[in-house]
Order: sequence, then C-alpha cells, then structure tokens
Amino acid sequence: MSDTQTILMVEDSDDDFFAAKRAFQKAGLNNPIRRCATGDEAIDYLFRRGPFSNAALAPLPGIILLDLNLPGLDGREVLRQVKTNPSLRRIPMIILTTSNSEKDVEQCYADGANSYVQKPVDIQGFVMAIIKLKDFWFEIAILPKEV
Repeated sequence: MSDTQTILMVEDSDDDFFAAKRAFQKAGLNNPIRRCATGDEAIDYLFRRGPFSNAALAPLPGIILLDLNLPGLDGREVLRQVKTNPSLRRIPMIILTTSNSEKDVEQCYADGANSYVQKPVDIQGFVMAIIKLKDFWFEIAILPKEV
C-alpha cells in the first residue's frame, strides 16, 4: 500500500482510535488516517454523501479497519454494504473488534472481510496487534492499486 493512501478507521472508542493512531506512528506508518465514529458516518464517507460529497476531502481508503459494535448502523452492516458494492468491494476490510464470537467471525468472513482481529484488552497488547497488522497489510501483502 502506498504511503499516500488513506486508512479509514471506523471506531467509536476515542481510546482505541488514539491508541491505534499512536501505534501506527510508532511503527513508522505515515499514511493519512481518517476516522468515522459510527457506521452511518462510514457509509456516508464511503458512498460520498452529505458532508463527504467532496472527493478531495473524503478520499477513498486503501484499507478499512472496522469495529463491529458501533452506534447506529453496526459494523456488520457496513461490511455487507461495502462488499456488495462493485466500486468499493476491492478495498480490504480488517475487522478490529472486541467480539470473539464464533458466529461473528464466520459471518464476517462470509460477508467478505479480509481479516478478523480481536482487540487485546490492555494497551500494550493493542499496540502490538496494530504493529503486526501494519507489518502484514502494509509491508507483506500486495494490495490493489488505488480504487
């Protein structure tokens, strides 16, 4: 993934968002990071509706980190809407959530998730998980060119 591609983090927890942002900085990842705090906001961003209608201000991400348990439209529905849209479905979506439900894991993969990661409880574990995600998704995996 090019270091100019945007990372979209769909996360309602301020603590988790800022921990992830710090972890990416520690890992030397310089990509712009955008945040949507609700599923509804993420859909508006990705489909360029409302305040996100200007493509220059809301660039499509190269990768999406998605929490499942969001206010309003939940992450499961965001995943389904993105992966059924021909112009968005190529964007890799990494589920980053507290849920370890086998049903959630199976359903997310069935709906097109590219990876499923349970958030560690402590901050150090969370930072290490983000660094490992960065190592794989941004250094090892070959991702599609900008969508």
